[in-house]
Amino acid sequence: MSSLPRPALAVIGGSGFYDFFDNDATHVEVDTPYGAPSAPVAVGEVDGRAVAFLPRHGKQHEYAPHTLPYQANMWALRSLGVRRIFAPCAVGSLRADWGPGTVAVPDQLVDRTSGRPQTYFDGGGIHVSFADPYCDDLRTAAVKSAIATELRVEDAGTMVVVQGPRFSTRAESRWFAGQGWDLVNMTGHPEAVLARELEMCYAAVALVTDLDAGLEEGDGVHAVDVFAEFKKNLGPFKELMRRAVAAVDSEGTCERCRVHAGVSLPFELP
Repeated sequence: MSSLPRPALAVIGGSGFYDFFDNDATHVEVDTPYGAPSAPVAVGEVDGRAVAFLPRHGKQHEYAPHTLPYQANMWALRSLGVRRIFAPCAVGSLRADWGPGTVAVPDQLVDRTSGRPQTYFDGGGIHVSFADPYCDDLRTAAVKSAIATELRVEDAGTMVVVQGPRFSTRAESRWFAGQGWDLVNMTGHPEAVLARELEMCYAAVALVTDLDAGLEEGDGVHAVDVFAEFKKNLGPFKELMRRAVAAVDSEGTCERCRVHAGVSLPFELP
């Protein structure tokens, strides 16, 4: 890695988003205290900047949402120099007016997962600020970049993260929508909070692949349809992410995401 530029920016690809560069990327094996990440980290260039790319589920979608090595993934990116992360993902919509193909850049998150390791700090009284889970700087870059593509964009929204790997029942979906939540996803937590604990800016960029089960009649959500919808929009979605990377003004962590100021940590951040 010493001969490679240190990537300050990263993209984490979700379901159906397994590569980001052409053939000029270098793949880096990273060992962490939490095991290996989902895949070797690809380091390439976007608009003259060194950028890291990690397929969240592995190169062949080896990992289900509840088995992902979230701690290893975030630690590996930080150790390579990453300080700002775009996290594209597939989501179901809880709103009939946000149909498939819509890009939403959420500003809030609700955690409905269970049993996932969701912190690096199991002792020492470390409590991070998470009232606003996504970085405003990255959200702004993503929204502006989406507007410049053919994709419809929604600025803001609440994403509820469920355990998976099953999809929601109709009753669950209607309950989520009744709470005023807009999107449902399986991987956005603990990824976002682990990034915050490592003082990395983070923003989810969600591509709607389906209307969740409670919003329409029929057979409900099927994985094959989700992947097909994501594949249909993958080209412009990748272009959106390239534009977003190029639009980021700074490669360092923003002030809001530096949450450990004045706090003595039990270990040094990588």
